[in-house]
Amino acid sequence: MVSAEPFALSHLHGDAHRSCWQPRYVPRAAKVRLKPVFFCDDAQPLHTAVLSRQFHPMTRTRIDSLLASFPKLIPANSQHTSVETAEVRYVYQPLEDLYILLITNKASNILQDIDTLHLFARVVSDLCKSVEEREIQRQSFELLGAFDEIVSLGYREHVNLMQVRNVLEMESHEEKIQEIIARNKEAEAKEELKRRARQLEMQRREQQKRAAALGGSVGGGSYLGGGAIGYASAPRYEAPDAPTARTASPAPAAASRPPHFKTGGMKLGSKKTKQAELLDALGSEVLTVEDMSAPPTPIPVEPPTQTQKDARGSLPSVTPESVHVVIKEAVSVSLLREGGIKSMQLAGDMSLQVSDPSNAHIKLALAPFSTDLGSDLQFKQHPNVAKFTPNQEKVIALKDSSRAFQVGQALVVLKWRYAGQDESYVPLSINCWPSPSNDGTCDVNIEYELEHDHLTLYDVTISIPLPTGSYPTVSSNSSNWSLNASFHTLDWSIPQISADERSGALEFSIGGDDAGAFFPVQVAFVAEGSLAGIRLAKVTRMNGGDEVVFSSDAVVTVDEYVVL
Repeated sequence: MVSAEPFALSHLHGDAHRSCWQPRYVPRAAKVRLKPVFFCDDAQPLHTAVLSRQFHPMTRTRIDSLLASFPKLIPANSQHTSVETAEVRYVYQPLEDLYILLITNKASNILQDIDTLHLFARVVSDLCKSVEEREIQRQSFELLGAFDEIVSLGYREHVNLMQVRNVLEMESHEEKIQEIIARNKEAEAKEELKRRARQLEMQRREQQKRAAALGGSVGGGSYLGGGAIGYASAPRYEAPDAPTARTASPAPAAASRPPHFKTGGMKLGSKKTKQAELLDALGSEVLTVEDMSAPPTPIPVEPPTQTQKDARGSLPSVTPESVHVVIKEAVSVSLLREGGIKSMQLAGDMSLQVSDPSNAHIKLALAPFSTDLGSDLQFKQHPNVAKFTPNQEKVIALKDSSRAFQVGQALVVLKWRYAGQDESYVPLSINCWPSPSNDGTCDVNIEYELEHDHLTLYDVTISIPLPTGSYPTVSSNSSNWSLNASFHTLDWSIPQISADERSGALEFSIGGDDAGAFFPVQVAFVAEGSLAGIRLAKVTRMNGGDEVVFSSDAVVTVDEYVVL
């Protein structure tokens, strides 16, 4: 075998079924063996390797013996890339003028060994500009780190080329966020510095104007007053060698030049100019102090509206009447990623608050259920409220018709619950569809659709988990999205979902080929209406039957909404 400069990357381990990585620091002498392999004309190689890495304790003599036997075992004109001896198996692959070699025992899985060898070869081609001895030596530390990501202690890690590349880059999402925050603070501090400089310049100009006006009026008075307040004594301060701003001259000459008070006013302006120059000169130091010690001066913003302050989120507010009814429901849903529902629970209650004593003797009539869910509900009334009459209108009234409802205090008069697996009762359907690619990435499509037109959802957030160390590239979406650094999720935010805009979709690509890494998908929202379809039809007085004006507020919240 005659070749220019073949080389071997030796990955030696004794137990073929061991392959996982454990980070550790290995001294340079133990990690790198950089000795070129030269083939002589008589095809007798030196028993060393350009780069060698063993994952099982072996002596140097044993390694050199195995490497020395390898060239003699390669069959001539053979398409095979593996050869066996009585003790070990050689799996090899030529890389231009070099060889990459994997040595295992004969009990190992040959298919797994070939796949591992191919991944080693792809890593070498990815890290090295050219597959030659000098480049291999230059990238030796990076190559050994990549090899330890693929195999450690003899066990193969379930990683691909992109995941190894991400680990070697050692990128941190939290660090990127901190860098963005630091850049934003720096920009805000620069803007604040410019604003303060403009403010100082305006103050300087304003004081110049005031000093000019003051200097003009005082100077005119001195001139008209004759020499009593003149500069007759100025010659006593004459300095022949070092002339100053005040030049000795007779009083008449002093009247022909601008008043000295104006010059004094300019001195005030010059002090401000020096302050501004000093501030400009210390701009970087001021920026550093503001960036590290205190946040920039806050920009005044409009006060939040009442809706934003309210815990109801973005739900529109309801003006209560003298008879006010509040319907609250909490839903828990577990959906399956393949379709269907695992479980669903709904719990609700109706509270009544009367503020006018004249409207305390009333009864409440429920409207017919707007959904099929109402027929599957289990109802429970307050002990003082009469039970529903079967096959008749559902009316909420006190058992003792002579009594009246409490005034000024909310009273829960009715409760209901549902537990089942009927998919038609789900308010919002979620379809998350990961599609792994052959290049180690995954395309994820996720869409939602409102299933009940009588509901309006607000502040919807759909959180999709992301693979560790990977970050998405969003190609299309119908609303806003952001990265949650705390949980490493992509949070898709939809302000409102109604019957007019009932569906939306988002698509992104990310490194990783495990479709299960994108589950469970978490959903949160607050809705206006009743999922069970419960609402009031009318409120009437007990004695006369006259209808009473009432107000109603129906809210649905989420205890848990997840796609498994």
